[in-house]
Amino acid sequence: MYKNMFIILLLAGFGLLLGSFLLTHHEYLSLPQLPAYYADNTAPEVGAANVVTAVVVTYRGFDTLGEVTILFVAASLIAMFLKHSKAPRHDRHPRPSSVILSTSQKLLFPLIVLFGAYVFANGHLTPGGGFQGGAIIATGFLLLLMANPQAEFKHGLLNAIESISGTSYVIIGILGAILGLGFLDNRFISLGQLGTLFSAGAIPVIYSLIGLKVGAELSNILHHLNEVQNEE
Repeated sequence: MYKNMFIILLLAGFGLLLGSFLLTHHEYLSLPQLPAYYADNTAPEVGAANVVTAVVVTYRGFDTLGEVTILFVAASLIAMFLKHSKAPRHDRHPRPSSVILSTSQKLLFPLIVLFGAYVFANGHLTPGGGFQGGAIIATGFLLLLMANPQAEFKHGLLNAIESISGTSYVIIGILGAILGLGFLDNRFISLGQLGTLFSAGAIPVIYSLIGLKVGAELSNILHHLNEVQNEE
């Protein structure tokens, strides 16, 4: 009885919120002030064809720095809690993988990594960017682990890529503040011609660094999880 009353109250509350929204909603015939500014000024100010990229990397650069920091902290905590045991490798029983999966991995892994690099290198021109490209690269490492659960990643290399990318990202942000007009200001590098690969100033460099950092962090997380699963 109490369960049914709770459901009825929940539905009534949801209906009240939806009704008030429908009664007070009115359609905007023009963009509000802030989105209108982004739409009108992104190309001349930032030189990026992708407005979302310009907002994420330059106008809201501090938010992006915070997101990258959160991801780094999450990866570090997972690595700390999922430390693998000292059991010898021969004591573990690898999961068998099919011939189709193993063969597909050999063909698809380099293509996935290449596509991820394409996504973050062209983030200022097309939908995509550093986070998306890094996640795509991590899916390539996931496929590698599915085909070969006993595969060993070079933690030192992944950690080096992650550290160098993150440090370089902050350095570029500081250069933007010193040579430009603010933190992560991309205009201390020539904006180039709108719509070309070498345009939008430092945005392609920033997104490439973010893509490498995200890809290395997610790949490290996947490897730690795989090690724990192999030990069970």
